[in-house]
Amino acid sequence: MEDVLEVYHRPYDSKRPVVCLDEASKQLVGETVSSIPAEPGQPERFDYEYVRNGTANQFMVFEPLGGWRHVEVTQRRTKIDFAEVIRELVDVHYPQADKIVLVMDNLNTHKIASLYEAFVPSEARRLIEKLEIHYAPKHGSWLDMAETELSVLAGQCLDRRIEDTVMLVREVAAWELKRNAAKAVVDWQFTTANARIKLKRLYPSIQT
Repeated sequence: MEDVLEVYHRPYDSKRPVVCLDEASKQLVGETVSSIPAEPGQPERFDYEYVRNGTANQFMVFEPLGGWRHVEVTQRRTKIDFAEVIRELVDVHYPQADKIVLVMDNLNTHKIASLYEAFVPSEARRLIEKLEIHYAPKHGSWLDMAETELSVLAGQCLDRRIEDTVMLVREVAAWELKRNAAKAVVDWQFTTANARIKLKRLYPSIQT
């Protein structure tokens, strides 16, 4: 926890951007009958019945000090999918960075070993050399600011029925464009000093 908190209080550095990564699934839900369009004084209405169209995965990469985020929609959440997101992060979004300071949770796919399963060893090593990885502690996913951004996405964009991945990609892209244009940043206030007071019960008791 203290390791992640230290990272969040580093000054902004475009050559060493702090980027948070998290992912979430989205249930795809279709309609069995057409909805009734909205009219004056009456919102759009949907039938209570629906059809399940499977799920899709959303990878959120979020730079809290830069006010930038990107959501990659995938069919699955495998090690290969994770590795491809990392390669895009390095080669497309931050090609000029000396190091990408990456904060993420301990999900079983979020390992550097995943890169070796997706790419030849030389390519995996090239990507790893661009990363400085910091893991949020177990049961401490709230420390990953990408999780907060996923909650914002869910509340502002995905709190309704999304029929398929085509619609999901379109809606997420529109949300991302609008939120990035607003340069929505995070002013993280929780410090190590706060943690040692408010979460004192989590620290070992040392007898002196």
